[in-house]
Amino acid sequence: MARPGFWANHLLGFGGIGSGGVYPAPEWFGDDGADTDALSELLLDADRWPVFRIPAAAGPGAVVIYRNMVGDYGTDYLLTHPGRSHAHRIACWDGDFTGTGLTWPELVRIADNPAPAADGVRDPAARLLLVLPLLADPEVPTQAPTRLSAALTAVGAPRATAPRTAEYLLTHLATRR
Repeated sequence: MARPGFWANHLLGFGGIGSGGVYPAPEWFGDDGADTDALSELLLDADRWPVFRIPAAAGPGAVVIYRNMVGDYGTDYLLTHPGRSHAHRIACWDGDFTGTGLTWPELVRIADNPAPAADGVRDPAARLLLVLPLLADPEVPTQAPTRLSAALTAVGAPRATAPRTAEYLLTHLATRR
């Protein structure tokens, strides 16, 4: 996640044009196109399946899997439950988003409550950004853009572009259904 180009790859895959015909760009995340392209090759390498675990202290956690089967590339989002040995797929992205998704409060709960003894992503900003593609609620609280902008800045997005990036992501996620 710390490599240049990761967040642009993870969050700009939804496509679409922003307000005023503006296309989102890797620079919104502090990346350049070459870094984003190079990391895309790594994330989509058929010999690797990057997995990001986001265990939660109470309630469901999540797992994000870059599924890299030849001819079947996509990103799977699974929910994990305390006390259960298996996870279930809640959504996937393979050109289109399919699945049920989560509300903003559910995303924030997962982001803010890492399981103390579990292996996985611990940083609340990275946790929120990893599960952000699951947002399925067009009604987000008024503080959501500020929270998302702070998370983007925490992972390296420029302060000058983070608010615009947050607004774009929230608007686009809310209208993709």
